[in-house]
Amino acid sequence: MSLITNIRHFFEKHGFEVASRFADKLGMRATNVRLFFIYITFVTAGLWFGVYLTLAFWLKLKDMIYTKRSSVFDL
Repeated sequence: MSLITNIRHFFEKHGFEVASRFADKLGMRATNVRLFFIYITFVTAGLWFGVYLTLAFWLKLKDMIYTKRSSVFDL
């Protein structure tokens, strides 16, 4: 159990200060930087979901327009 605690303390000490350091460099508050990262995460995830839906629509439209016929007599 102490290994997990040591790993957690390492990441708390070195990893969670990224937003604070970045905010100090920019002269902003750390909460604004954290909110920016959260918003960017949702925007990028939403963007790719929109691309996925658009491609799915195009494929469905293509299948509706170009139907495969098994023989000449299906006209």
